[in-house]
Amino acid sequence: MNEELSGRLRTAAEAHQPDRARILARVERGMSAAPDRHGESSGARPWPRVALASLAAAGILAGGGFAVASIVQSPPARPGVPATPAAPSAPSAPSAPWTPHATPPAPTTGGPTVPDRSSSTSAGPEASGSTGPARPGSAHVQDGPLWSAGSLDAGSNTYWAQSNITLRTAQPLTALTMELRITQTAGVQSTGNWRTLPADDFTVTVQQEGGVVVYRWILKPGRTVPAGQHVFAGQYNHAAGERETGRDGYRVDATGPRGALSVWGGFTPAR
Repeated sequence: MNEELSGRLRTAAEAHQPDRARILARVERGMSAAPDRHGESSGARPWPRVALASLAAAGILAGGGFAVASIVQSPPARPGVPATPAAPSAPSAPSAPWTPHATPPAPTTGGPTVPDRSSSTSAGPEASGSTGPARPGSAHVQDGPLWSAGSLDAGSNTYWAQSNITLRTAQPLTALTMELRITQTAGVQSTGNWRTLPADDFTVTVQQEGGVVVYRWILKPGRTVPAGQHVFAGQYNHAAGERETGRDGYRVDATGPRGALSVWGGFTPAR
C-alpha cells in the first residue's frame, strides 16, 4: 500500500458519517425475525432488547472506525527495503588482570652471630706455640702449667735498669725460647744479662732490631727446664731520669708433656 492509497483511506475515514437510524432499524429487523419463545406479542419489545440493539450498533460503528484508523496510521513497510539494523553496542573494556599485592620483605637486619672468643687476657700477635715478639701492652701470662710475670728490678736507678722475667712451670719443659725486648728510648744500651738456670743449657744472643734491644735465651737440644720457678734478666743503661717501660715486653714459647705453650706480657714498675 502506497502513500496515495493511505491518503485516500484517511480522507474517507474522516468524512464518513454513519447512519445510526438505518443501522438500528436493520438490527431490530434481525431481532424481530427470531421466534418468540416466551409467548410475547410481536408488537411489544421489552426495553432490554432495545438497549442491547443500541449497544450492538455502537460496537459496530466503533469497530469500523478503529479498523480504518489502524490502516491509515500503521502503513506496512515497503517491500525490498531492508530494515535498518540496530547499532551494535560497544564492547566493554576488559578488566585489568588481578595482581597480588606484593609486600616488600623486611629488610634483613644483620649477618650470622659471631661467637665472642675474647678472654680476660688479651692475645698477642702470634699464635700459641709459635715464636715471635709480643705486642706492647698485650698480655697472656698463663697457658696451662706455664705462668709468667714481668717487672722492673728494685735495684734500678736514674741511669741504669734491669728488667726481670719470672717463669714458673708445673711440668718439665723440653724446649724453651725466652725473648726480652727493650725499646731504645732514652738512649738504651745493653750492659749484660743473666738467668737462674745453668748458663751451659742455653744459647744467648743480644742484638738490636729496628730500634729495639732483643735479649734471647734458647734451650739447647737435649736439655730440660725442670718444674719450678726461674728468672731471666736483661740489664741496660739509659739517659738520666725515670724511663718509661710501656713499650717493653717479653714472650716465652715452650714445649711440655702436653705440647706447645706460650705466654707474653709487659713490665710493672719497680717497688
